[in-house]
Amino acid sequence: MLRRTLTFAVLSMVSTAALAAEKEPPVTLTKCDKSYGSVALVDGDTQGWTKYGLSSPRELIAAMARESGCFSLHDPASGKPATFLMNVIAGDKEEVDQAIEKAKGVAMEGLVRSGAASGMMRSIPGAGSMLGMFGGFGGKKKVVAAGIRLISPANGQTVASGSGEVKKTTISFGNGGGTIGAVASGATGAAYAGSKDGQMLIEAFVKAFNGLSGQGPALASLAPAAAPAPAAPASATAAIDTRIFAAADLKSAALRTVRAGTALTPTGQRQGLFIEVQDSFGTKGWVSVEDMR
Repeated sequence: MLRRTLTFAVLSMVSTAALAAEKEPPVTLTKCDKSYGSVALVDGDTQGWTKYGLSSPRELIAAMARESGCFSLHDPASGKPATFLMNVIAGDKEEVDQAIEKAKGVAMEGLVRSGAASGMMRSIPGAGSMLGMFGGFGGKKKVVAAGIRLISPANGQTVASGSGEVKKTTISFGNGGGTIGAVASGATGAAYAGSKDGQMLIEAFVKAFNGLSGQGPALASLAPAAAPAPAAPASATAAIDTRIFAAADLKSAALRTVRAGTALTPTGQRQGLFIEVQDSFGTKGWVSVEDMR
């Protein structure tokens, strides 16, 4: 009788756990208090979205970066390099697992070398599984899976990664869909939200993005420090009699004549062979560097 009671209790616990697993709460997009750097989005080798007749998810990932606040989008016109390349992949679970697994060792090595691993373990719930880079989901059934890798533009190495798998979507795309609705608001997002496979891919990418952005302390330490702007010299002296011009052009209006030996204060601005200066009377303009010492 006791054995039957124990067996029934165990079966009840297993059944309850299974039901709880089936009723997972809807996935939501993680929000960050600050950006961990700029990202340039690129497609990876495993482009499983094509088998569902869908286009590149880069627009979706860009929307996730904007909505989450975890990353800013790189502006090529700025002339500055992106902090990270963000490489996106999707496909069957096995394909994504293999692609992420290849980056696993380099990512872990980077975290340990930076000293960020222990800090991340202390500050983020479930960080141990994050350091595992979501490898080894288990099971033989193929599921829709997605992965995101952050790559250093300087050396091409993966510095962090996240993965997500979906068997059945938990996201509702009706009634605006909250932040997920904002992510799926563009043309690409609408195409994804319009098909079951696309909806599953959106959720897989959200999970992968959350796994990546959850490594914030590590990402902050891995981002290269911004190079300090060169300091302007405290003062400069006119080597010869010269003039201060209204613009960095000898044909522009002359604001005043400056005698040799006059001390001027550079502002730090430079255009070609001209620097911007200010004299002791508050006159600000441009002088030729060839006339200064």
